[in-house]
Amino acid sequence: MTISFGNPARAPRWYFIPARVLLVTFVVSLLSFAVSLLLGICAVLLAAKLNHVSPDLKIAYRFIAAPAAAIVAAIVLISASFMEIRHYRRMKVLGRIEHQIGRAG
Repeated sequence: MTISFGNPARAPRWYFIPARVLLVTFVVSLLSFAVSLLLGICAVLLAAKLNHVSPDLKIAYRFIAAPAAAIVAAIVLISASFMEIRHYRRMKVLGRIEHQIGRAG
């Protein structure tokens, strides 16, 4: 009795790793910039209302949203790199195992 696996999985490509890491980093940093900007604007408006001064919304961009997005981008870049490299290595090993099983059967 022969075991048929159907379509064999493609071998993982190492050159897709940087593209995926940069794409995930860009999307997550944009999302974190938007959320921190919203929270920063709310905080600046609340502080201006409590102090009875006019709000300066440049503070929300310069001192809240941009640093928060930069920190999140650095964290995501490092963690996504480790995760993608781990996934690449795992897929290589599984591909070799699948090749050996297919050859033996």
